[in-house]
Amino acid sequence: WYRKAAEQGYAMAQKNLGYMYSKGTGVAEDFKEAAKWYLLAAEQGQPDAQFLLGAMYALGVGGLPKDMVKAYAWYNLAGANGQADATSEKETLGKEMTPDQIDRAQDLSQALYDKINGN
Repeated sequence: WYRKAAEQGYAMAQKNLGYMYSKGTGVAEDFKEAAKWYLLAAEQGQPDAQFLLGAMYALGVGGLPKDMVKAYAWYNLAGANGQADATSEKETLGKEMTPDQIDRAQDLSQALYDKINGN
């Protein structure tokens, strides 16, 4: 049912299907497939998917390169959308980043926000 709803564009189902793939629950564990579904949900503004996608970039899993700028940007969006753990993860990650990386992450976060909100 999650797959059917996810394929129809329901963000919560996309996030849940991504989570199932990341844990191997009911499907074969597949981080690349998890990242695909998280991205689709995150681009619709789903905060948990934004957080989980940020985590995947922070760790460099699922075929995604380790990218602190993208991780920070997704954590920033997730936190702005009310995801409880995102702000602390963003702050922790920010301690490992240069000021230039943080500036680029803020710019990316704004661009993603604008894209998600049709600005």
